[in-house]
Amino acid sequence: MVNPSLPEVPAGDALRPYDLRCEHRGTPLGIGTPVPRLSWRLASDRRGDAQDAYRIRVHSRGALVWDSGWVEGQDVSADYGGAPLASFTRYTWRVETRPGGAAESWFETGVMHQDEWVAAWIGHDPETEPPFEPPTDEGEPRSARTAGLPAPRYFRRVLDLPPVTAVRIACTARGLYELRVNGHRVGDGELTPGWTDYRQRVPYQVYDVTDLAGDGPLCVAAILADGWWSGSLGWDMRQQAQRYGRRPQLLVQLVAEHENGSRTVVGTDGRWRESTGPLRHADLLMGEWYDARLEQPGWDLPGFDDSSWAPAGVVDTAHDVLVPSAAEPVRVTQDLVPVDVRPGDGRTIVDLGQNIAGRVRLVVRGAPAGARITLRHGEALDDDGGLYTANLRSAEATDHYVAAGAPVETFEPRFTVHGFRYVEVSGHTDVEVVGRVMHSDTPVAGEFSCSDDMVRRLMSNIRWSQRGNFVSVPTDCPQRDERLGWTADAQVFLPTACYNADVAAFFTDWLADLRCAQTAEGAVPDVVPHVMTERHGTPGWGDAATVVPWHLYRVYGDERVLRDSLPSMRRWVDHVERHNPDLIWRNRTGSHYGDWLQAGVRTSREVMATAYFALSAELTSKAAAVVGDVAASAHYAGLRSRIGDAFVRAFVSADGRVTGDTQTGYLLALAHGLIPEPLVPAAVGHLVADLEDRGRRLTTGFAGVGLLGPVLSAHGHHDLAYSLLHDDRYPSWGYSIKRGATTIWERWDGWTEEGGFGPVAMNSFNHYALGSVGAWLYGGVAGIGQEEGSVGFRRPLIRPLPGGRLRWAAASYDTPLGRLGSQWEVEGDTLRLEVRIPPGAEATVHVPTTDPASVRESGTPVTGEAVGGALACRVASGRYEFTAAWAR
Repeated sequence: MVNPSLPEVPAGDALRPYDLRCEHRGTPLGIGTPVPRLSWRLASDRRGDAQDAYRIRVHSRGALVWDSGWVEGQDVSADYGGAPLASFTRYTWRVETRPGGAAESWFETGVMHQDEWVAAWIGHDPETEPPFEPPTDEGEPRSARTAGLPAPRYFRRVLDLPPVTAVRIACTARGLYELRVNGHRVGDGELTPGWTDYRQRVPYQVYDVTDLAGDGPLCVAAILADGWWSGSLGWDMRQQAQRYGRRPQLLVQLVAEHENGSRTVVGTDGRWRESTGPLRHADLLMGEWYDARLEQPGWDLPGFDDSSWAPAGVVDTAHDVLVPSAAEPVRVTQDLVPVDVRPGDGRTIVDLGQNIAGRVRLVVRGAPAGARITLRHGEALDDDGGLYTANLRSAEATDHYVAAGAPVETFEPRFTVHGFRYVEVSGHTDVEVVGRVMHSDTPVAGEFSCSDDMVRRLMSNIRWSQRGNFVSVPTDCPQRDERLGWTADAQVFLPTACYNADVAAFFTDWLADLRCAQTAEGAVPDVVPHVMTERHGTPGWGDAATVVPWHLYRVYGDERVLRDSLPSMRRWVDHVERHNPDLIWRNRTGSHYGDWLQAGVRTSREVMATAYFALSAELTSKAAAVVGDVAASAHYAGLRSRIGDAFVRAFVSADGRVTGDTQTGYLLALAHGLIPEPLVPAAVGHLVADLEDRGRRLTTGFAGVGLLGPVLSAHGHHDLAYSLLHDDRYPSWGYSIKRGATTIWERWDGWTEEGGFGPVAMNSFNHYALGSVGAWLYGGVAGIGQEEGSVGFRRPLIRPLPGGRLRWAAASYDTPLGRLGSQWEVEGDTLRLEVRIPPGAEATVHVPTTDPASVRESGTPVTGEAVGGALACRVASGRYEFTAAWAR
């Protein structure tokens, strides 16, 4: 069963490559990697198909620049090996496979050498204009945080160029920009250039504007706003605005190619003109203020009179921080039509039916000039049916539109993003609202479905929370005054994120900021990009430095992430060891949040910290082995062994109890191999007893929740895992779903019957961390995984776990090799299992059965090994249909 949101896989009996990628992206513009990675997936309906060899040929401007020749083997990726890549150049590449098949794609370079930059950073001289002071209605207080801030700036320059054959523009900002050429918006990215640690690196984007250039003068224009650079950020009121700089800056470089083969290169400088415009205020947290009466028609066209505009100021000429954008940008990916509109008392409540990150498009009819329409955003309604905004804290999440007086006007914010399901519209009644879903456009990679409505809703909520919180960086929430890249949230959710979407480029980019933010002694910040200088070195949070790169390597098979991250991994583990020579992590624990937001218990913080210390040492040893550093691998393997011994001495009793006797304590110890083998059954028994004593209720927080399903399943307690999955009592995933949740809540008690809304100080209704159960839905319920030691799903493991209320479950996942699928259904006393294995993979399939002798594949008896209620058999690539006896 394949969800239609997944890309199509070519059908047919012949082996063929498809879905070609360069640097984990489809057809990227502006790559800057000197040796890019080229990869492809394989498809074939014929059993046993595998690639024996491949050949890659790369052309540019009609000339062959690299021919790999036939390379024997089953690799589905290769590093470019041709002549040095030239800047602003398109390269087409073709891969052929043997057996026969071929596919073609392209990529374009950006600025390959820093000395090729000629553009300067330009901005506005703050002395020439007073700050924006939004008007107030009588009796309505004006927010101190939206007042006194500079208005967004409008920039333009007209160029007279000889006839062109191609035009590329590299653009970025310290702040946010919207680029325009000859009256047209350029590109479909939102909130560009995105959020990174601007002190270390500023990403730029490259655009092909050839079709917009025409034959006459060329007007290049841009709107510039504060964004993360100098706008509101986080919750610290002392530093909420201007975290990186006082005012935004713009950098644009145009490269035009002419018929005679020459190039013209032009960059931003003091000849650009700048002014204010109708966009009077724009802030990511607070919202936008747009006055349509101030529009200047044609401001982005060549013939506009800009004599009243001021010269732009050159503020910087440094290029050392410029890096090519490595991941797909934030985009609007979906429109939502309201499911309910509730007018009343001058204010209309619009319900989109789904909690999202994004904005709205507002259509206004018949509003008089000067009418102010206000849009307030919220995730929930209060008891009186009004907009609930207390959980937003200081984030105003309010947009204002001042009408020009036209019969029909349309307003859509540019430089803000809100987390919301409901919109309150006031100031005019004849309006239409459409929700615009925004998130980093990571390609869909997987789909899960099943026969149970609540479980399907759970997966939908997980997916929506991932979309709503992958906005340039992996954030904790999209609505309140925070929206920070918390490292623990990211690392615990990463396995689920990888199943849902292709996040290779997204997280590789984020890891670059993590490495930049690591302190001199090796401590890793709690949030990345690093904007909370007092918080770093926290157990479970700092361990993202080891967990994230290792998991990315296992899923995508790209060793470069380990080569780039290994020094950081080592420094992190060395930092913890240096301050904890007895190998029990008690010292230098940073903020030490423990098992954050656990329900009704308190897991030992030393147990949790030391378990993560052991895990990080183990992953660092494995990473060193992969990159060939034998000595380092042995060193960290030895350290892991000693930490394990120390853990047992300090925390594991003779009867298998773990200090604290909590679910998360047992889960961490069991998942990371910290219980001596003879005591494992006893420890599992204590975990099970705790769950049973609580009426099969969970108590886990961020650190433990994602381990519940995998650990219980690994030790034969599928029934307990399913009980937790189906539970709708507090605390559970079903409890929030039963109360209408369309995303994952931050806290189990986000809203309860007894207490209503949870603590205002921290209560997001869109927060993915507790949704880390999603990896078990894919890997446990549907059974899509890979064997221990497998990388890039080269050796898939299909081991579904029928149970609970489910009659059937299905999942599909795009591995680096190709589409992997598993679908099972129980009907009467028969189980049917359909499996799809991509070319080149050799899979182990565990067919669940109560009678191993009953297993058939397309009617033919199957031989294999009876393993824990299943028959394990080996299969090559292709499609398989198994049947087996089954009794619940």
